[in-house]
Amino acid sequence: MNTLKTGALMALLMALMVVIGQLVGGRSGATVMLVIALAMNFGTYWFCDTMVLKSYGAKPIERSQAPELYNLVEKLAANAGLPMPKVAIINSEIPNAFATGRNPDNAVVAVTTGIMRTLNYNELAGVIGHELAHVKHSDILISTIAATMATFISYVASMLQWAAIFGHSSDDEEEGGGIIGMLAAVIIAPLAASIIQMAISRSREYSADEEGGRICGNPNFLADGLQKIEYYATHARPMQQATPATAHMFIINPLEGSKKFLANLFSTHPDTSERIARLRSQASLMRV
Repeated sequence: MNTLKTGALMALLMALMVVIGQLVGGRSGATVMLVIALAMNFGTYWFCDTMVLKSYGAKPIERSQAPELYNLVEKLAANAGLPMPKVAIINSEIPNAFATGRNPDNAVVAVTTGIMRTLNYNELAGVIGHELAHVKHSDILISTIAATMATFISYVASMLQWAAIFGHSSDDEEEGGGIIGMLAAVIIAPLAASIIQMAISRSREYSADEEGGRICGNPNFLADGLQKIEYYATHARPMQQATPATAHMFIINPLEGSKKFLANLFSTHPDTSERIARLRSQASLMRV
C-alpha cells in the first residue's frame, strides 16, 4: 500500500510539472531552469553521502573503533540481504540516525554518539534495521527524484516572479496561462510540490518501519527506540547541525523540538505515536 501511495504521489509531482509547463509563457527559460535543476540534483544524488556526512561531521569508523556497533550493523545487513555498508558516527548528544548513499553498494549508516549511549542493544538494532530498510527500498533514490521535481517547480516559480517584476510580452501571456496561470505557478505549484514531497517522505518512513521490524527480528525493538528518540527530539534542544533540507533523512526529525515556525511548517515524518502503534501491531502478528 505504501509503495502504491508513493507511486501515486510521484505521478502527481510529474503531473504538476506538466501543468506548470503549460502555464509558463515561453519555453526557453523553462528549459534552461530545468537543465540547471536536473544538473544540481544529479550532483546531489551522486555525491549525497559525502556532502551530508561532511555537513554533520560524521566520521567513518572501522570495526576496532566501535566493535559492538560495527558487528551489529554487519549482522543486520546480512539479515536484510545487503552488502555491509560503511558505518559513521556523529558527535552529538541528541540520539538519532540516518542512512545515505546512492545505492546499497555505496550506503552509509550514521548514528550519533547520543543514540549509542541512550538506546540499549535491542533498541539500537531496531533503529539500524530501519535505516537498512531505507537502503533496501532505494528510498534515497526516490527522495532525490522527488526533490528534483519539486526543485524544478520552485525554480520555475522563481523565474516567473522575476518575469512579473520586469514584465512579459503579450505573446508570452497568450502562450502561457495569463495572470491567473502565473499566480498559480508562482504561489500554488511550489506549495503543492512541497506538500507532495513531504507526503512521499512520510510514506517511505512507514515502509522502512515495517521492514526494519522484520530485519531486527522484533518490531517492538524499533518501537521502543522511537519512543526514546522522540522524547529527546521534543524535550531537548534541536541537533545543532540539523537543517530543514536534510531533516527528512533522520529516523526522527531532529528539528521536531524547534520553535522555528518555518522548520515545522511541513512534516517530513509521520506522527511517532502512529508509527509506534503500527509496530506494536506488527509485533503481535509476528507473535514476538
